[in-house]
Amino acid sequence: MQAPVPATAAEIASIRRRYLWMATSVFFLDLAITLIFTTSSGAWDNAWRSIGVGVTLLLVVNWLYDRYLFEPVRHFLEGRIPFEDIQRRLTQLPLLSARATAALAFLLWAFRFSVPFWVDPSIILAKPTLADFVVGLAVLTIFYFTYTYFVVSDYLAGLCTFIFRHHGKNLGLFFGSYRQKLMVALIVISIGPLAAILADLFSYEADRLQSEILVDIASAMMGVVISAYFIIRSLLLPLRALSSAMTKVAGGDLSLRVPVTSNDEVGELTGQFNNMIEGLRERERIRETFGRYVDPSVASTILRREGEGVLAGETREATVLFTDIAGFTTIAEYLPPDQLVAALNEYLETVLGPIRAHGGVVNTFIGDGLFASFNMPLICEGHAAAAVRAAIDIQRAVGARTFGSQGVAFATRIGISTGSVIGGSVGAGERMSFTLLGDTVNLASRLEELNKQHGTRILVAQSTCAACGDEFSFNALGSVAVRGRSDVVAIFSVDPNSQEKTS
Repeated sequence: MQAPVPATAAEIASIRRRYLWMATSVFFLDLAITLIFTTSSGAWDNAWRSIGVGVTLLLVVNWLYDRYLFEPVRHFLEGRIPFEDIQRRLTQLPLLSARATAALAFLLWAFRFSVPFWVDPSIILAKPTLADFVVGLAVLTIFYFTYTYFVVSDYLAGLCTFIFRHHGKNLGLFFGSYRQKLMVALIVISIGPLAAILADLFSYEADRLQSEILVDIASAMMGVVISAYFIIRSLLLPLRALSSAMTKVAGGDLSLRVPVTSNDEVGELTGQFNNMIEGLRERERIRETFGRYVDPSVASTILRREGEGVLAGETREATVLFTDIAGFTTIAEYLPPDQLVAALNEYLETVLGPIRAHGGVVNTFIGDGLFASFNMPLICEGHAAAAVRAAIDIQRAVGARTFGSQGVAFATRIGISTGSVIGGSVGAGERMSFTLLGDTVNLASRLEELNKQHGTRILVAQSTCAACGDEFSFNALGSVAVRGRSDVVAIFSVDPNSQEKTS
């Protein structure tokens, strides 16, 4: 999503000029209809009068009124007033413009239809019947209103895009109705010309009837084609823009923010679409941030199950793995803090890879070590063997390199235990944390500590050894008393240098 770029004075003048031309373009349509009427009747002596009144009302007066309508918008574009002050005017611009045009069109055609009743008899003008007068006046007034409304609606789409691009603002008020727009469009395009022709059929005979119908058909064809173009653009372009944006979002692009270019339900839907995208972006930011402190797989599970008793307590057979750095306290004494943290981050990233590669989940970092689990909360087939493979890969990866700018070598101790584990979200208020509880967790932690006494790098519980079967060569170290347990525990070591990586 690009940042707004302020509009230049020339761009503001251009967008304003375009509105004035489009809002008064009805004059040129009126001129064409007038010429058709004049050609049919042959009353060229009256053309100056008819066209002159059209210029005065539909061009001059209309232009002055439209200029007045646009002034608040221009002030906003120039930075004089806030967007909130012109939002209502903006969303009502098509209606206000069309209403003024309809009033002027009513006066104009009332004048034209009444000319035969008071003009010089030497000018050849046939008097309309009362039915033709009323129907013609109504149809032309509604037609001019509809034409102007949809022309300015089409312009509004461009203006809203201009405002969005240069000011980052979108419509938030919607006074239009898509259903009413569609209904009016259908009435004007289909029923309007038909009503005019029916009025002629019941009003005239012979040559006059033929002439009137031909005039109505010629005028209707020209007017309907031009109006239909702007009606289609006004009604369909916002939908196409929204559909295109939805396709991009479905493809994973959450950087979008779509300009609201319609003052009806489609515009409101576009605004809601933008709100939805902002919500998705926020959710993605939460996921990314959450994933930095909680394993991404756990974060995804929590977000996916939000509102469903997020990771409520459950008991499952799982394997727990603890790691720690041997002699870390001594290393921390001589290494500067910034270099120590940098080296530790590199180390933890190295340890993290094998755990994730074998289906484990890092529950939390504990100083210079971490606590990981296999088969809780995510399913991991053969979790005991997966944990041992991860431990072997960790030892190989850590032993093959140094960390930080000082090239510090770290020695890693690992304890692994398999058994029944309780997992769930615990905490108070709005601060929650996913954790594992139970004797299996405590035993894995104690086994990691026992590596110090036995000079080993990986110690596993008898339960883990039994679950792995014949996949690894374990060395029995006898039974030892473990802090926190009343009975002794059989422990086994794994020599990472004598093991082949199992695929």
